[in-house]
Amino acid sequence: MPSEPAPRPETPQQPAPAAPVVQPSQGGEQPSTGEQRPVPTLDEAAPGSGQRAEAKAPAADAPQQPPARPGVPMTKPPRDGQDQDTASDAPQHTPQYLPSDDARPAEQLPTPRPGDPGAPQAHRPRTAYAGGDGDSDGDGKGGAARGKGRKNPGGGLLMGRPFGVPVYVAPSWFLVAALITWVFGGQLDRVLPELGGARYLVSLFFAVAFYASVLVHELAHTVAALRFKLPVRRIQLQFFGGVSEIEKESETPGREFVLAFVGPLLSLVLAGVFYAGMRVVEPGTVPGVLLAGLMISNLIVAAFNLLPGLPLDGGRMLRAVVWKITGKPMSGTIAAAWVGRALAISVLIGLPLLNQSGALGGEPQDIGGMNTVTDALLAAILAAIIWTGAGNSLRMARLREHLPELRARTLTRRAVPVESHTPLSEALRRANDAGARALVVVDPDGDPMAVVREAAIVSVPQHRRPWVAVSGLAQDITEGMRISAELAGEELLDTLRATPATEYLVVEDSGEIYGVLSAADVERAFVKAMARPS
Repeated sequence: MPSEPAPRPETPQQPAPAAPVVQPSQGGEQPSTGEQRPVPTLDEAAPGSGQRAEAKAPAADAPQQPPARPGVPMTKPPRDGQDQDTASDAPQHTPQYLPSDDARPAEQLPTPRPGDPGAPQAHRPRTAYAGGDGDSDGDGKGGAARGKGRKNPGGGLLMGRPFGVPVYVAPSWFLVAALITWVFGGQLDRVLPELGGARYLVSLFFAVAFYASVLVHELAHTVAALRFKLPVRRIQLQFFGGVSEIEKESETPGREFVLAFVGPLLSLVLAGVFYAGMRVVEPGTVPGVLLAGLMISNLIVAAFNLLPGLPLDGGRMLRAVVWKITGKPMSGTIAAAWVGRALAISVLIGLPLLNQSGALGGEPQDIGGMNTVTDALLAAILAAIIWTGAGNSLRMARLREHLPELRARTLTRRAVPVESHTPLSEALRRANDAGARALVVVDPDGDPMAVVREAAIVSVPQHRRPWVAVSGLAQDITEGMRISAELAGEELLDTLRATPATEYLVVEDSGEIYGVLSAADVERAFVKAMARPS
């Protein structure tokens, strides 16, 4: 918000007009190292081109300032009445300052939307060992996949915190539970007709017990992850199964293999337990039917998830094997993802054919019947989920590969310190002279107090800038807005997401001011890195 006009000096004079400005480059600027570049002028610049504008070189007899010290993007703050040109650290012949055209008062670090070219599922990569959703196997039986990070740690009804990890039940689970109750109830009517309406209570118990088996599958992944010091954000039971959101990637292919294999292994163990229970109860009774159904369900869970294609557990195991052989995680991901896509096509075509032929244990079906349509619809859903999960795995692998390229030090803008009462036009003139692209409000001792918001500068008309003090356009620096110049990759994105802002003050480990980091610059660098092929 613009503040009251700054008081004029005793000797009347016209306020210094802002120097000509040009559009900055779209990417983040590295601190100047003293390289001599011509200073562009307004009539020679090409705003909006996304590249630095070229300009005429200065006259040969023009006095040259000594180059700036490398790696020190913050110029010395001038005192009242002192021109910025007298600062010994001010670099010359660098691009002039002007906020970007896309400067906007965003409340948080922008996130590319899913479906955009090169856009990942989320800024924060996670490994989700899951049995459904858009990044899982979709069989409701606990496959391995990478889940999309969500800010809200909820996502449903909190059921408990085993091993300190919250377990949520999504609203979609109640829909699939009702569907299982109805379908299994119809089967019970043929096997135990004497149950009558009570068969639906037995069917509901089966649905709950089945998802309890899915939860055990996910807990196996969770316990293994915690053993490997990998934080687990949550477990969620949803329409097509469950998902364990693991915050970090496995560091070795051996750990990746173990982390994927323990889920199907526990499902096999459960199937054995239910089979043992069948041997001690009388066949044809309610306990016998329930145990038989749970045994078969867990066998299907294990068998389906061991198929060697992402996003299934078997795909993660295949990825680990290829990673071990080639030494490249990305090679393992590419191989397992394409096998997963081939598996999706096989399910789409093969599952209806197998059901029609009776190869899965049922009666042969006539083409065109209702059962055939149901089988085709189920196959299409499973194939779509597997195909999508494989594609998500490729995108998340590309994200992890390019994340280290995002470094706070290289994306930070050179900043000029100004005192709070400095008119905006004078502050911009100093920034232009110093080749800076950011403004930091400092106290009389030179300590930073606030960062001038880029979007606020854009909103002030040119003729108003001499009468608007920078203090009215600044955002106070909170603890979360002060970040280290050494941050990079996922750690940098996590830090920015923890404290949403448009600009951040970047400091050295010693506490010395390094410059200002714009969230818009991080977003542009992120999208640019994601667009490059792996």
